[in-house]
Amino acid sequence: MLSLLAAALLTIPDAAGDTRGDGSYTLPTRPPVSASALDLRELKVETVGGKLRLTTGLGAVQNPWNAPLGYSAGVLDIFVKSRVGGASALAKLGFVTPAQQGWQYHIHLDGFGNSLEFVPDGQTEAQPRSVNLNARLSGSAVVLDTPIPAGQYSYWVTMSVYSPFTQDGMLHPGTGGGSASLIAPRNDGPIPVDVISGSDQARAYTVGVLQPVGQTRDRRSLLLLALGAAGLLAGLIATVRVWRKSRV
Repeated sequence: MLSLLAAALLTIPDAAGDTRGDGSYTLPTRPPVSASALDLRELKVETVGGKLRLTTGLGAVQNPWNAPLGYSAGVLDIFVKSRVGGASALAKLGFVTPAQQGWQYHIHLDGFGNSLEFVPDGQTEAQPRSVNLNARLSGSAVVLDTPIPAGQYSYWVTMSVYSPFTQDGMLHPGTGGGSASLIAPRNDGPIPVDVISGSDQARAYTVGVLQPVGQTRDRRSLLLLALGAAGLLAGLIATVRVWRKSRV
């Protein structure tokens, strides 16, 4: 029934075959995970019962670590900007948002579980929310039913390589290592191997700033600007009227 009530809000495509970070990352070959299983293809945003349903399309689905989700090749992070303010660092992934483009919600998912963080009004630090997202596979896509109220938002979407042998569950890029390592030109580069980017992906890795996709302008900021302009205009008109009366 819920699927029948779903209303599409947004579909954001991403290029295929770009799972090498800035183009220089070399994926591990042990375990043998294909690049397609880490390849973000699209983000589809729908509203179901007044809440967001987020569907992330992948090039393929693989489950090398036998996770209950049925997918364990990568780690999916989705950040949602719903209002002004928010946090600027995209968790500890090595990316930040552009200036004045902070996020309010962060969904973190691997094949064994998921979590949700929220940044309250007037704050920049995220707090965990005790909620279990309904995560499932649909073909080669990961579907998430969230408690986030439906709206026109901006998004950052990243995919990292899953590893059960690191503290945060993700392979970090580095210049050394063997077949189980994520090889990159430097040790401090961004962790994700693919992002949904509205601009040049290689540049995002170079400067460390990831542009949002979706609604990139905050309408409330525009509204406040319009109200301010209207206030200035009203003040100017009142001043002119007083000046004219004083001249009579």
